Amino acid sequence: MHAIEKILAKNSGRSSVTPGEIVTAKVDFAEVNDLYLQTIYSFREMKGEKVWDRDRLAFVFDHYAPAPTIKSAQIHKEMRGFVREQNLTYHFDVNAGVCHQVMPEKGVIYPGAIIVATDSHTTTHGAFGAMGTGVGATDMATIMISGELWFRVPEIIEIRIDGIPQKGVMPKDVILHVLGKLKADGAVYKAIDFTGSYIEQLNVAGRMVVCNMAVEMGAKTAYMQPNAEVLDYVSQRAVRPFEVQFTDEGYEYAESYQFDVSDLTPQVSAPHSVDNVHDLEKVDKVKIDQAFIGTCTGGRVEDIAVAAKILEGKRIADWVRMIIIPASSEVMMECLDKGYLQACMNAGATISTPGCGPCLSAHEGVLAAGEVCVTASNRNFPGRMGSNQAEIYLASPATVAASALAGHLADPREVL
Repeated sequence: MHAIEKILAKNSGRSSVTPGEIVTAKVDFAEVNDLYLQTIYSFREMKGEKVWDRDRLAFVFDHYAPAPTIKSAQIHKEMRGFVREQNLTYHFDVNAGVCHQVMPEKGVIYPGAIIVATDSHTTTHGAFGAMGTGVGATDMATIMISGELWFRVPEIIEIRIDGIPQKGVMPKDVILHVLGKLKADGAVYKAIDFTGSYIEQLNVAGRMVVCNMAVEMGAKTAYMQPNAEVLDYVSQRAVRPFEVQFTDEGYEYAESYQFDVSDLTPQVSAPHSVDNVHDLEKVDKVKIDQAFIGTCTGGRVEDIAVAAKILEGKRIADWVRMIIIPASSEVMMECLDKGYLQACMNAGATISTPGCGPCLSAHEGVLAAGEVCVTASNRNFPGRMGSNQAEIYLASPATVAASALAGHLADPREVL
């Protein structure tokens, strides 16, 4: 079996599972973000009284943090009331950050676990050797009551990535390149196992970026075999014992794809689909109005560090707005300690509260009709960051910073 199948088998009390089977498995940790007040209503409608385990459920306020409207403030108020009523151990309010960042930081994500959240980018947690997937309000209410959910065992495909990327090429470039080749429907309801020499040496932040965007290929979940850095990270934080699962030797994947990133150049995803990917050097130097670094895809210490390196001692282009939002308060504090945020601010960047920011809720950095934004986030659909007549380009944090300096899409290799 594959490691993902072993996780499903263990949590469903079975010795083995095979692709296509329906199993009912125990969930190790569940999370509700502030888009999903309906989970509480569904919980009530299903006659829920007490959540199955107050130590294994968290509410995270990140999409609307701090609350920008009366409606979102009401959502937060009702959710806080539920958290107090249920006496939940974990609650991450508007000061905490993005769910996919704060949960690993707090040690509730670890190898061998099944993580379910009301967010499609829960595939991020495959970076830790966990099985992470997103669900809607009704399924989440079921988990809140029973601690279990049904899963169809997915087919597993291998994406093998080898090589050592050149300077200026980040994990975001790598996964955009893969997306451009396999397209948005390349892994619908399948699990992706990322393997290869590039993955083996990749740090925690880079692994999270790659697994995060697996869902943009339609993947149900993603997985990476934990390396030493991951195990060191979780060993210092995990709130309970964990067991790393390993794929059996000779396991046969449903499909296998191979990539070598040795000659890869910076990539960009052009409007209005994530898989509309091109080599940056072959794209016109489109003028930008806004540059954004943040979210569960691009707001970690490493992302802000590369921006600071590019921006230090310089000034962003006239009429360009640059917004930087750390993915969590922990990230923000570390970036303050290391002077990264100061360097970016001195260059003209605006720093905002940890959270999702303009990625979806668009209450910080809304785009007007006809404006162009280059962003380190994960989706560029029409209306994603404001007007549906705005244009969004996805790129690495390095490319975003270089573009902010130039005032147009620019190659970070020229300034690193």
